[in-house]
Amino acid sequence: MSTPVFELKNIDYYFDNKQVLENINIKINRGEFVAIVGPNGAGKSTLLKIILGLLPIQKGQMFVDGIDYNGKQSLLKISYVSQKAQAFKAGFPASVKEVVISGLTKRKRLFQWFNKNDEQQVVSVLKRLNIEHLIDKNIAELSGGQQQRVLIARALISNPSVLILDEPTNGIDAKHVSEFYETLETLKNDGVTIILVTHDIGVVADTATEVACLNKHLHFHGTTEDFKSLDEVEISKIYGHPIQFVDHQHSRECCSS
Repeated sequence: MSTPVFELKNIDYYFDNKQVLENINIKINRGEFVAIVGPNGAGKSTLLKIILGLLPIQKGQMFVDGIDYNGKQSLLKISYVSQKAQAFKAGFPASVKEVVISGLTKRKRLFQWFNKNDEQQVVSVLKRLNIEHLIDKNIAELSGGQQQRVLIARALISNPSVLILDEPTNGIDAKHVSEFYETLETLKNDGVTIILVTHDIGVVADTATEVACLNKHLHFHGTTEDFKSLDEVEISKIYGHPIQFVDHQHSRECCSS
């Protein structure tokens, strides 16, 4: 059996003496697409930040590729798109091309310039997200949804082995959301490990391989098929209020009532 990419054991986390996560135990294996779902304030973003090493482990253990995490940077090639990625203000002096190509800086030695191959990679990743026409635009002039797709392109350009996304489709219209998940499907098929926080249970049911339902506790972690077998009463218990599922072609939409 292969070693999990991430394994969390008995993780607790507190903010200002308020417990946000309690006794979290989860394994994420190489090549899985894990969707983390749950209500607002459930601790989803906190869990991501612990996995990324952005928050310290207060209690419990985390193993990265089988090695006990000690707070140092992992050797894994991880790209992260945060929930508040669309933060470019008017006058920010960078083009889409410059923002995306900056995702390659970790590969470069000090004072090493970008080359034609790097520029071709920018064009390629923008095409994957159907925004190549924006390449010379100032990032601050774009809509929030366009900015988010540029940040996703920046995350993808380094060909990460692990891609972590926190509500990445906020502000993106339905057509481009569908195209974005098709991109994730391709990455999953290429063996990239994907961890996604989302409210879109309908898309999760069609795209992810594993689902983790979090609300302070990890209430459910299993295959997508097992998740789809849960009824509305069980999901409502996790969310803490009634939930209705509405069928939309091949997926389910989660609505509060």
